Amino acid sequence: MADHKTRKSYPRLAEMGVLHPSQISRYSVSSLDYVDYLRLVYERPKGSILPVSRTYRFPRVQKTLKAKAGETPTVVMESSPEFLEVLRELEGLVQTKATAEDITETMLDELRCLGEDVSSHLDNLRTLLDKVKDLS
Repeated sequence: MADHKTRKSYPRLAEMGVLHPSQISRYSVSSLDYVDYLRLVYERPKGSILPVSRTYRFPRVQKTLKAKAGETPTVVMESSPEFLEVLRELEGLVQTKATAEDITETMLDELRCLGEDVSSHLDNLRTLLDKVKDLS
C-alpha cells in the first residue's frame, strides 16, 4: 500500500528504491568529474537496520549548443533530466514536510491554549460554587 503511494507521489524516488520518502530528513547535492551526486539522509526508527544515508550517482549528459554561422559549436555537460526530476520531487517532499510540521506545531499550540482556557474557566466555576455554598 505505501509502495503504491510512493510510486504515485514520487516516481523517480521509487525507481531509485526509496520506499519510505517520509523518512528523508535532508539531502545534499555535489558534482565531480561530470557526475552529479545526491546524498539522502534518513530519520530511521530506533532499531532499524536500514542505512542512515545513501548516495546516488547521476552521470551528466553532453549537449551541443548551436553556433552561429562560421563558429564552432559549444559542447556543455549538464545534469541529466532524471537527476533534475528527483530534485523536484525532493523539493516538493521537503515543502510538504515543512508544512505538515508547521500545522502540527500550530495545532499543539492551540491545544495548549484551549487547555489553559478550560482550566481557567473551571477554576472560576469552582470559586463561584464555593461562594454559593458559603451563602447557604
